[in-house]
Amino acid sequence: MKKYCFAILFLIAIHANSHAELMLPKILGHNMVLQQGEPVSIWGWANSNEQVTVSFHEQKKVAIADDKGAWQLKLDPMRASFEPATLRIASTKDKIELNNILVGEVWLCSGQSNMEFAMRKLVKLKPPAGAKWPTNEVAEANNKALRIFLVERKKMKPDSTHAGWNVGEGIELKNFSAVAYFFAKELSQRLKVPVGVISAAVPGSRIEPWMPEEAMTLQPFFKENKNKPEGKIDGDPEKFYTTMIEPLIPFSIKGFLWYQGESNCFLNERISYSYKMKALIDYWRNQWNNNQLPFYYVQIAPYYYSKAKDRPYTIYSEPEFWEAQAAVLKVPGTTMIATIDLNDDPADLHPVNKWDVGQRLANAALSKTYKVNNAQPMGPIFKTESKTKNGIWLDFDFKGKGLKGTNGNKLSGFEIAGADGNFIPADAIIKNDKVWVSPGKLKHPVAVRYAWREDAKATLFNSDGLPALPFRTDNPIAKMFTPK
Repeated sequence: MKKYCFAILFLIAIHANSHAELMLPKILGHNMVLQQGEPVSIWGWANSNEQVTVSFHEQKKVAIADDKGAWQLKLDPMRASFEPATLRIASTKDKIELNNILVGEVWLCSGQSNMEFAMRKLVKLKPPAGAKWPTNEVAEANNKALRIFLVERKKMKPDSTHAGWNVGEGIELKNFSAVAYFFAKELSQRLKVPVGVISAAVPGSRIEPWMPEEAMTLQPFFKENKNKPEGKIDGDPEKFYTTMIEPLIPFSIKGFLWYQGESNCFLNERISYSYKMKALIDYWRNQWNNNQLPFYYVQIAPYYYSKAKDRPYTIYSEPEFWEAQAAVLKVPGTTMIATIDLNDDPADLHPVNKWDVGQRLANAALSKTYKVNNAQPMGPIFKTESKTKNGIWLDFDFKGKGLKGTNGNKLSGFEIAGADGNFIPADAIIKNDKVWVSPGKLKHPVAVRYAWREDAKATLFNSDGLPALPFRTDNPIAKMFTPK
């Protein structure tokens, strides 16, 4: 009997040790989606110098663990597949099987509270009369090809359960990012492929913790301004990068979604935020070894920053931050979607309309990345001005089939200024697919601005129903932001 018990304990010990020898990062697990059309990275840890074999569909790849036990290989590019498959990983003494694996599109979604905003918050809402809020979305979700991975706010260690991914439904969906979910839902329906979304977001987080300090010091702007306030680097660099982003690398993805900025707006940042975004984009792309990865981001929604106590804000503070966000469009492969028309209550820092945000991000991807959508990827953005004795003509990019107003061709929210820089309300109309701004009694107009206040209302749209970005024609931040 004692020999029998000892044998059982011995076998249990061997079994436990064998599973400790072959380990995978948490991002590799049951129910995951692998990126189609690209080499797919599979990696983990085994005994040093041990051979590891990975089998998936018709592929079989071999890697040899290094002296520290780390190994990595790449599966050949694959076509999208709704057929659940098993990914098998085997070493000399151990094996792991990951079940219910699909091949499709994978996006990493990150930022602060408006990206983290969970589906359960929508379920609790009572929509106003006539509204079409998807409060029953969680109960009705039944797309087995939509997969979600919620990154926890702690260091992701090698995992033996392989249970990080979930099918996008039930309790897991309740706790998942609403923006990421609605993005994935729209993408899956339009592309007819499985979609996996990874949510790594922390409420209240600044941009700095999402990258190491090195990412910012690599930018000439911070080297040239290191002794000036705008060149200061603080805010816990790499705090969330180390725990929530780095462990995902090099999991193969299609691109990034970013919804963040409120915390940095509270700090009255301007041009420095533009360069911090540039630093983040460059660094993330470099870590994934692909400087072409799309980076789609959200312009923060209207909010009463000027009402914050003990803060030096005005009603123009947020528009100046919007300008800093818009300047980043100079970085190749970026698109920004506006939310100026999606927050009916500027007293709410977390507007509930996350489905339109997700769908707009999806439409941007469908237009620019997948090129299956004829719609514009974003709303009209100011391009050029032409001054005459009688007024100023404004032209825009991303007009689609034409500009539209909420009240026909007559527009509100436009202001005009002379050489003294004092802006006054101006009459504006859509004419010949441009905007004509009348100077009124002003004899020598020099500048125009639109929606230039924190509680601005959108009146100018393109033919696809996307709002124009707030702007001012003299745009000092765009002139200062020169990405290299």
